[in-house]
Amino acid sequence: MRIALLTTALARGGAETQVAQLAAGLRRIGEEAVIISLTEPEAFTDAAPVYSLHMRPGAANPLALVRLAALLRRIRPHVIHAHMFHANVMARIIGVIAPAPVISTLHSVAESARSGGGTRGRDLVYRITDPLSALTVAVSHAVARRHAGAKAVRGGKMRVIPNGVDTSRFHPDAAARARIREELKLGDEFVWLAAGRLMWKKDYPTLLAAFARAAGALLIAGEGPLESELRRAAPPGVHFLGARDDMPALMQAADAFVLSSVVEGLPMVLLEAAASGLPCVATDAGGVREMVPATFLVPPSDPSALADAMLFVMVMAEEERKAVGEAMRAVVLAEHDVQGIVFRWQALYREVAGQTAEPAPDDESPSGAAG
Repeated sequence: MRIALLTTALARGGAETQVAQLAAGLRRIGEEAVIISLTEPEAFTDAAPVYSLHMRPGAANPLALVRLAALLRRIRPHVIHAHMFHANVMARIIGVIAPAPVISTLHSVAESARSGGGTRGRDLVYRITDPLSALTVAVSHAVARRHAGAKAVRGGKMRVIPNGVDTSRFHPDAAARARIREELKLGDEFVWLAAGRLMWKKDYPTLLAAFARAAGALLIAGEGPLESELRRAAPPGVHFLGARDDMPALMQAADAFVLSSVVEGLPMVLLEAAASGLPCVATDAGGVREMVPATFLVPPSDPSALADAMLFVMVMAEEERKAVGEAMRAVVLAEHDVQGIVFRWQALYREVAGQTAEPAPDDESPSGAAG
């Protein structure tokens, strides 16, 4: 079965990580998956064959539709699976002439382009083009509810398949912990980790204000347009690490993970932290509450509440923190292991394309995922 995964971008981000993991996972189980990026790829080019339409970010380009139509005629996919706003809309338009059904994926409760940009315009575009999509799939129930409530998608065409994480890469590792803490010269400090693009949706100013009340160290992995501003505002103890390609090891350097977002779908980095056995404190954004226990969930944009939750975790006994981390990892293993998520997508593709899914071989079944 041939699946064309159409994405707005292919860079280091949560949605893009899902696209790459899904493409690689499908190819491992014998499906033909390719990735088509509207913009020039910046990462994950080894996950599957990658094509680019060479669009500039945010720029309308009618010629890209022509190039996409020609590429799809050459690939002849059984399903076109789109990710993020621009790719979703282009896939729906091209689906009128493409000989394949279109699945759209919603990765966030608010697919707005910038802070304060609102969602009304994009909701309207989704509503108008909804008949052109066979199904729309949300990465969390919160995402599904928000778009259904805005009538951006008809309820009967909405499904939920959550994000998945590679639990064989992200898992507790005492040896890695000792090594990277020594490399970063962290000593015996209590270490918080935050990760993600340095942009408005992640609301790092709230995190910095909350951390100012806490002791220890805060590692921030990621880069983005707000980096200079955040560096100037950071209190002592904050370490900006830039973009990292060793996140599984970096997770092990931390004693706990913190997320301060105001807009989310189902954060990949949160799943990675939970899979790594870290207790997590997070703001109640998007589908976060579907992963994080209420005890460690706080309102967005509230530095005082976030600081209180962080301090609560810091004063817990080490055994208690470990138990919280183990419980969160158990949820990931049961519901978010990438192998099981790939099989769920495979079954959906076959349903949409009118094919009958074959049972997975015993050695590739979700129940055989690494622990």
